Amino acid sequence: MRTLFLLGSCLLMAACTGRSSQASNDDETKPVITVTLEPQRYFTEAIAGDKFKVVSMVPKGSSPETYDPIPQQLVSLGDSKAYFRIGYIGFEQTWMDRLMNNTPHIQVFDTSKGIDLILNNDDHAHGHNSHDGHIHAVEPHVWNSTGNALIIAGNTYKALSQLDKANEPYYRNRYDSLCQRIQHTDSLIRRQLSTPEAAKAFMIYHPALSYFARDYNLHQIPIEAGGKEPSPTHLKNLINSCKKEKGRIIFVQPEFDRRNADLIAQQTGTRVVAINPLSYDWEEEMMNTARALVKE
Repeated sequence: MRTLFLLGSCLLMAACTGRSSQASNDDETKPVITVTLEPQRYFTEAIAGDKFKVVSMVPKGSSPETYDPIPQQLVSLGDSKAYFRIGYIGFEQTWMDRLMNNTPHIQVFDTSKGIDLILNNDDHAHGHNSHDGHIHAVEPHVWNSTGNALIIAGNTYKALSQLDKANEPYYRNRYDSLCQRIQHTDSLIRRQLSTPEAAKAFMIYHPALSYFARDYNLHQIPIEAGGKEPSPTHLKNLINSCKKEKGRIIFVQPEFDRRNADLIAQQTGTRVVAINPLSYDWEEEMMNTARALVKE
Protein backbone atom coordinates (compact mmCIF):
# COMPACT_ATOMS: atom_id res chain seq x y z
CA MET A 1 0.00 0.00 0.00
CA ARG A 2 2.83 2.38 0.96
CA THR A 3 4.56 1.59 -2.36
CA LEU A 4 1.39 2.42 -4.27
CA PHE A 5 1.04 5.69 -2.32
CA LEU A 6 4.62 6.69 -3.08
CA LEU A 7 4.20 5.79 -6.75
CA GLY A 8 0.99 7.81 -6.93
CA SER A 9 2.72 10.78 -5.25
CA CYS A 10 5.63 10.61 -7.71
CA LEU A 11 3.27 10.48 -10.70
CA LEU A 12 1.31 13.46 -9.31
CA MET A 13 4.52 15.42 -8.77
CA ALA A 14 5.70 14.56 -12.28
CA ALA A 15 2.37 15.70 -13.73
CA CYS A 16 2.55 18.98 -11.78
CA THR A 17 6.15 19.51 -12.82
CA GLY A 18 5.18 18.82 -16.42
CA ARG A 19 2.34 21.34 -16.26
CA SER A 20 4.60 23.89 -14.58
CA SER A 21 7.27 23.34 -17.20
CA GLN A 22 4.68 23.62 -19.97
CA ALA A 23 3.32 26.87 -18.47
CA SER A 24 6.85 28.23 -18.23
CA ASN A 25 7.55 27.29 -21.85
CA ASP A 26 4.28 28.86 -22.97
CA ASP A 27 5.22 32.04 -21.09
CA GLU A 28 8.60 32.17 -22.84
CA THR A 29 6.99 32.07 -26.29
CA LYS A 30 4.53 34.91 -25.65
CA PRO A 31 5.29 38.40 -26.99
CA VAL A 32 6.45 40.74 -24.20
CA ILE A 33 5.09 44.08 -23.08
CA THR A 34 7.18 46.14 -20.67
CA VAL A 35 5.53 48.56 -18.24
CA THR A 36 7.04 50.93 -15.70
CA LEU A 37 5.25 49.96 -12.48
CA GLU A 38 3.64 46.99 -10.74
CA PRO A 39 0.14 48.58 -10.61
CA GLN A 40 0.42 49.01 -14.38
CA ARG A 41 1.32 45.34 -14.72
CA TYR A 42 -1.91 44.58 -12.86
CA PHE A 43 -4.03 46.63 -15.31
CA THR A 44 -2.20 45.29 -18.36
CA GLU A 45 -2.38 41.64 -17.32
CA ALA A 46 -6.07 42.03 -16.48
CA ILE A 47 -6.77 42.99 -20.11
CA ALA A 48 -4.00 41.09 -21.95
CA GLY A 49 -4.85 37.78 -20.31
CA ASP A 50 -2.80 34.95 -21.78
CA LYS A 51 -1.86 36.78 -24.99
CA PHE A 52 1.19 38.67 -23.66
CA LYS A 53 3.83 38.34 -20.98
CA VAL A 54 4.01 41.59 -18.99
CA VAL A 55 7.14 42.71 -17.11
CA SER A 56 7.78 45.77 -14.91
CA MET A 57 10.91 47.90 -15.16
CA VAL A 58 10.70 49.13 -11.54
CA PRO A 59 10.67 46.01 -9.33
CA LYS A 60 8.74 45.50 -6.11
CA GLY A 61 10.24 47.46 -3.21
CA SER A 62 12.05 50.05 -5.39
CA SER A 63 11.20 53.73 -5.74
CA PRO A 64 10.13 54.76 -9.27
CA GLU A 65 11.44 58.24 -8.50
CA THR A 66 15.07 57.10 -8.20
CA TYR A 67 15.35 53.57 -9.65
CA ASP A 68 18.07 52.83 -12.22
CA PRO A 69 17.60 49.72 -14.37
CA ILE A 70 20.16 46.94 -14.13
CA PRO A 71 22.09 45.93 -17.29
CA GLN A 72 20.05 42.72 -17.69
CA GLN A 73 16.84 44.77 -17.86
CA LEU A 74 18.29 46.95 -20.60
CA VAL A 75 19.19 43.83 -22.59
CA SER A 76 15.80 42.17 -22.00
CA LEU A 77 13.92 45.31 -23.04
CA GLY A 78 15.04 44.66 -26.60
CA ASP A 79 12.75 41.59 -26.67
CA SER A 80 9.64 43.65 -25.91
CA LYS A 81 7.01 44.36 -28.53
CA ALA A 82 5.88 47.55 -26.77
CA TYR A 83 6.46 49.79 -23.75
CA PHE A 84 3.49 51.15 -21.78
CA ARG A 85 4.57 54.22 -19.81
CA ILE A 86 2.60 55.49 -16.82
CA GLY A 87 3.19 59.15 -17.72
CA TYR A 88 5.48 61.38 -15.70
CA ILE A 89 7.14 59.38 -12.92
CA GLY A 90 10.81 60.13 -12.16
CA PHE A 91 12.07 56.88 -13.68
CA GLU A 92 10.52 57.76 -17.03
CA GLN A 93 11.69 61.36 -16.94
CA THR A 94 15.26 60.16 -16.42
CA TRP A 95 15.37 57.00 -18.52
CA MET A 96 12.68 57.02 -21.21
CA ASP A 97 14.64 58.79 -23.95
CA ARG A 98 17.70 56.63 -23.34
CA LEU A 99 15.69 53.41 -23.29
CA MET A 100 13.93 54.21 -26.54
CA ASN A 101 17.13 55.36 -28.27
CA ASN A 102 18.60 51.94 -27.51
CA THR A 103 15.47 50.09 -28.68
CA PRO A 104 13.98 52.19 -31.51
CA HIS A 105 11.89 49.27 -32.79
CA ILE A 106 9.66 49.26 -29.68
CA GLN A 107 6.29 51.01 -29.84
CA VAL A 108 5.61 53.33 -26.88
CA PHE A 109 2.12 53.98 -25.52
CA ASP A 110 1.35 56.61 -22.86
CA THR A 111 -1.38 55.14 -20.63
CA SER A 112 -1.92 58.49 -18.86
CA LYS A 113 -3.26 60.12 -22.02
CA GLY A 114 -6.49 61.98 -21.25
CA ILE A 115 -6.02 62.20 -17.47
CA ASP A 116 -6.74 65.58 -15.85
CA LEU A 117 -3.27 66.06 -14.39
CA ILE A 118 -2.51 67.83 -11.11
CA LEU A 119 0.38 70.25 -11.08
CA ASN A 120 2.44 70.49 -7.91
CA ASN A 121 1.03 73.96 -7.32
CA ASP A 122 -2.47 72.37 -7.40
CA ASP A 123 -3.36 73.81 -10.82
CA HIS A 124 -4.36 71.44 -13.57
CA ALA A 125 -2.20 70.56 -16.53
CA HIS A 126 -3.71 69.73 -19.87
CA GLY A 127 -1.06 68.34 -22.20
CA HIS A 128 2.62 69.24 -22.31
CA ASN A 129 3.34 72.73 -21.08
CA SER A 130 7.12 73.03 -20.84
CA HIS A 131 9.76 74.15 -23.30
CA ASP A 132 11.75 70.91 -23.34
CA GLY A 133 8.96 68.41 -23.96
CA HIS A 134 8.62 67.20 -20.36
CA ILE A 135 6.19 68.29 -17.68
CA HIS A 136 8.33 68.81 -14.60
CA ALA A 137 5.61 70.01 -12.24
CA VAL A 138 3.12 67.18 -12.74
CA GLU A 139 2.03 65.10 -9.76
CA PRO A 140 2.94 61.71 -11.28
CA HIS A 141 1.07 59.15 -9.12
CA VAL A 142 -1.87 59.00 -11.51
CA TRP A 143 -2.76 55.34 -10.90
CA ASN A 144 -3.91 55.94 -7.27
CA SER A 145 -7.35 56.99 -8.45
CA THR A 146 -10.32 54.96 -9.62
CA GLY A 147 -11.25 57.61 -12.19
CA ASN A 148 -7.73 57.64 -13.58
CA ALA A 149 -7.61 53.84 -13.48
CA LEU A 150 -10.53 53.73 -15.91
CA ILE A 151 -8.61 55.99 -18.30
CA ILE A 152 -5.42 53.91 -17.91
CA ALA A 153 -7.45 50.76 -18.60
CA GLY A 154 -8.97 52.37 -21.71
CA ASN A 155 -5.57 53.40 -23.05
CA THR A 156 -4.20 49.93 -22.31
CA TYR A 157 -7.09 48.26 -24.14
CA LYS A 158 -6.58 50.49 -27.20
CA ALA A 159 -2.85 49.79 -27.22
CA LEU A 160 -3.33 46.02 -26.98
CA SER A 161 -5.95 46.10 -29.75
CA GLN A 162 -3.53 48.07 -31.93
CA LEU A 163 -0.71 45.61 -31.27
CA ASP A 164 -2.90 42.55 -31.82
CA LYS A 165 -5.96 43.45 -33.90
CA ALA A 166 -7.04 39.82 -34.33
CA ASN A 167 -7.78 39.48 -30.60
CA GLU A 168 -9.56 42.82 -30.12
CA PRO A 169 -12.87 41.18 -28.99
CA TYR A 170 -10.92 39.21 -26.36
CA TYR A 171 -9.33 42.41 -25.02
CA ARG A 172 -12.66 44.23 -25.13
CA ASN A 173 -14.31 41.56 -22.99
CA ARG A 174 -11.50 41.63 -20.41
CA TYR A 175 -11.41 45.44 -20.46
CA ASP A 176 -15.15 45.57 -19.68
CA SER A 177 -14.62 43.16 -16.80
CA LEU A 178 -11.74 45.26 -15.39
CA CYS A 179 -13.83 48.45 -15.63
CA GLN A 180 -16.59 46.79 -13.61
CA ARG A 181 -14.07 45.87 -10.89
CA ILE A 182 -12.65 49.41 -10.84
CA GLN A 183 -16.15 50.93 -10.58
CA HIS A 184 -17.06 48.47 -7.82
CA THR A 185 -13.90 49.47 -5.92
CA ASP A 186 -14.86 53.13 -6.30
CA SER A 187 -18.37 52.53 -4.94
CA LEU A 188 -16.97 50.64 -1.93
CA ILE A 189 -14.48 53.45 -1.18
CA ARG A 190 -17.19 56.12 -1.47
CA ARG A 191 -19.39 54.14 0.92
CA GLN A 192 -16.51 53.83 3.41
CA LEU A 193 -15.56 57.51 3.25
CA SER A 194 -19.15 58.77 3.48
CA THR A 195 -19.45 57.55 7.08
CA PRO A 196 -19.36 60.26 9.78
CA GLU A 197 -16.22 58.82 11.40
CA ALA A 198 -14.18 58.96 8.17
CA ALA A 199 -11.19 61.33 8.30
CA LYS A 200 -11.26 64.28 5.91
CA ALA A 201 -7.51 64.95 6.10
CA PHE A 202 -4.46 62.72 6.34
CA MET A 203 -0.70 63.07 6.44
CA ILE A 204 1.64 61.07 4.23
CA TYR A 205 5.41 60.96 3.95
CA HIS A 206 5.66 61.02 0.15
CA PRO A 207 2.60 62.65 -1.53
CA ALA A 208 1.45 59.66 -3.58
CA LEU A 209 -2.28 60.06 -2.92
CA SER A 210 -2.98 63.44 -4.54
CA TYR A 211 -5.43 61.97 -7.07
CA PHE A 212 -7.04 59.76 -4.42
CA ALA A 213 -7.54 62.89 -2.29
CA ARG A 214 -9.02 64.79 -5.25
CA ASP A 215 -11.42 61.94 -6.09
CA TYR A 216 -12.85 61.83 -2.57
CA ASN A 217 -12.50 65.47 -1.50
CA LEU A 218 -9.81 64.81 1.10
CA HIS A 219 -6.85 66.96 2.20
CA GLN A 220 -3.42 65.36 1.78
CA ILE A 221 -0.67 66.86 3.98
CA PRO A 222 2.77 65.67 2.76
CA ILE A 223 5.67 65.43 5.20
CA GLU A 224 8.26 65.51 2.44
CA ALA A 225 9.06 69.03 1.24
CA GLY A 226 10.06 69.24 -2.43
CA GLY A 227 11.35 65.67 -2.34
CA LYS A 228 13.55 66.38 0.71
CA GLU A 229 13.47 65.66 4.42
CA PRO A 230 11.48 68.32 6.30
CA SER A 231 13.39 71.01 8.18
CA PRO A 232 12.73 71.50 11.92
CA THR A 233 10.57 74.53 11.08
CA HIS A 234 8.57 72.57 8.53
CA LEU A 235 8.14 69.72 11.02
CA LYS A 236 6.73 72.14 13.57
CA ASN A 237 4.31 73.53 10.96
CA LEU A 238 3.25 69.99 10.04
CA ILE A 239 2.49 69.18 13.68
CA ASN A 240 0.37 72.35 13.94
CA SER A 241 -1.44 71.51 10.66
CA CYS A 242 -2.15 67.98 11.83
CA LYS A 243 -3.72 69.26 15.07
CA LYS A 244 -5.70 71.98 13.28
CA GLU A 245 -7.07 69.61 10.62
CA LYS A 246 -7.78 66.89 13.21
CA GLY A 247 -5.70 64.45 11.20
CA ARG A 248 -5.69 60.97 12.73
CA ILE A 249 -3.61 59.06 10.18
CA ILE A 250 -0.06 59.32 8.87
CA PHE A 251 0.57 57.07 5.89
CA VAL A 252 4.09 55.74 5.33
CA GLN A 253 5.45 53.83 2.32
CA PRO A 254 8.07 51.06 2.39
CA GLU A 255 10.57 52.96 0.21
CA PHE A 256 10.85 55.88 2.65
CA ASP A 257 12.25 56.48 6.14
CA ARG A 258 9.43 56.66 8.70
CA ARG A 259 11.31 58.38 11.54
CA ASN A 260 9.73 61.81 10.91
CA ALA A 261 6.28 60.22 10.69
CA ASP A 262 6.83 58.51 14.03
CA LEU A 263 8.01 61.81 15.55
CA ILE A 264 4.88 63.66 14.35
CA ALA A 265 2.69 60.80 15.58
CA GLN A 266 4.20 61.07 19.06
CA GLN A 267 3.54 64.82 19.13
CA THR A 268 -0.03 64.63 17.81
CA GLY A 269 -1.38 61.25 18.91
CA THR A 270 -1.98 60.17 15.33
CA ARG A 271 -1.70 56.61 14.05
CA VAL A 272 1.03 55.61 11.60
CA VAL A 273 -0.30 53.26 8.91
CA ALA A 274 1.86 51.47 6.34
CA ILE A 275 0.54 51.47 2.76
CA ASN A 276 2.06 50.47 -0.55
CA PRO A 277 0.71 52.54 -3.47
CA LEU A 278 3.15 50.66 -5.73
CA SER A 279 1.58 47.28 -4.98
CA TYR A 280 0.52 44.95 -7.80
CA ASP A 281 -2.72 44.33 -5.84
CA TRP A 282 -4.21 47.65 -6.87
CA GLU A 283 -7.80 47.04 -5.73
CA GLU A 284 -6.76 45.70 -2.34
CA GLU A 285 -4.37 48.61 -1.76
CA MET A 286 -6.99 51.22 -2.64
CA MET A 287 -9.41 49.59 -0.19
CA ASN A 288 -6.74 49.39 2.54
CA THR A 289 -6.19 53.13 2.22
CA ALA A 290 -9.92 53.88 2.51
CA ARG A 291 -10.37 51.53 5.48
CA ALA A 292 -7.47 53.18 7.33
CA LEU A 293 -9.20 56.56 7.02
CA VAL A 294 -12.32 55.19 8.70
CA LYS A 295 -10.82 52.91 11.35
CA GLU A 296 -10.22 54.45 14.76
